[in-house]
Amino acid sequence: MMDRRDLLKGASLAALAAGLGATRALAADTVTLPFANGERPLIRYPQKRPMIGLTSRPPQLETPFHIFNDGPITPNDAFFVRYHLSDLPYNLDPDKFTLEVKGKVDKPLKLSLRDLRKMRATEIVAVNQCSGNSRGFFEPRVAGGQLGNGAMGNARWLGIPLKAILEMAGVQSGAKQVRFDGMDGPPSNRTPDFAKALDFDHAADGEVMLAYGMNGAPLPFLNGFPLRLVVPGYYGTYWVKHLNEITVLDDVFDGFWMKSAYRIPDTPDNSIEPGTTPKATIPINRFTVRSFITSVADGAKLKPGSTTLRGIAFDSGKGIKDVTVSTDGGKTWTQARLGKDLGKYSFREWKLPVKLAAGSHDLKVRATSNSGETQPDKPRWNPAGYLRNVVETVRVTVA
Repeated sequence: MMDRRDLLKGASLAALAAGLGATRALAADTVTLPFANGERPLIRYPQKRPMIGLTSRPPQLETPFHIFNDGPITPNDAFFVRYHLSDLPYNLDPDKFTLEVKGKVDKPLKLSLRDLRKMRATEIVAVNQCSGNSRGFFEPRVAGGQLGNGAMGNARWLGIPLKAILEMAGVQSGAKQVRFDGMDGPPSNRTPDFAKALDFDHAADGEVMLAYGMNGAPLPFLNGFPLRLVVPGYYGTYWVKHLNEITVLDDVFDGFWMKSAYRIPDTPDNSIEPGTTPKATIPINRFTVRSFITSVADGAKLKPGSTTLRGIAFDSGKGIKDVTVSTDGGKTWTQARLGKDLGKYSFREWKLPVKLAAGSHDLKVRATSNSGETQPDKPRWNPAGYLRNVVETVRVTVA
């Protein structure tokens, strides 16, 4: 548990971020992601180690992929950062912070961070993944941030179930959705404010959380300090940062970021033929099942003999049933050994000892969830560059 000193530390670091400004990250080096125009700077922001920079206003930082080989929990200082709006609340004071709960409730609330911390806390291990994770690999290419595979992370989130807050406020009959808004703002009044909504039954299911802790520490500023929404199994667009306003609605929220943005084709696999336009769309929602090899990088040169391949797998919350690995480009598959189960929303580690003879090898990994969902051999395509979960290939040379 965290005490007041932790909060003050968080506040001082937020002040440090204000002093540095959003554009004064230190450029340390560059990396090249494995697709066209993939060169990116490595930059350092307050509370962060050097990370892959996509934009600086607002900050968008991708986790270097090798970090995922260090264990199933992504360190706070390496956790990816994604914003839509550039007016960040660098000067917020946690002692003056309040969460407002309003709308179709019997008892509107204004809760301080201290009030929230007095309530019974819960913890969940869950992956947060940007909707555009891996967009840079789409063929044909699509518009949007050209991300590699590092716009994701897995953390232990500590906070209050949203269900408890809604019960405290007394939700009125007829509630359909719950809207969430944060303290980050648009650079001009022509830019729509960032707000998201969940159906009421989902919002009140007991798993959606108001988190103030991350891996045993206060949230880093760029990951939502002092309070953020955690929506296990759902893409990060719903994980509103710097959360300060919750509104219970008796209708369906039609804000820009729900009605127009973050939409996927309304088809059986949410994909369409490249270059075409979907006839109908729905809001993006749950993850697809994914897996990665983390112990060996694409293009690596290995020595002949025995080695242990390692990696991670995850899905939207059914949990991982099995992971299989191929060292011959998909001709044959071997079941890997799964690591410790940290929960159905967490990364699941896997490993497999293999012997690789001299020559070139296409290493592939494929996960299957407890619901039977598995990864396709060919990538799906949609015009926004979402939902990539093709069987990934790592090409290595053994000599």
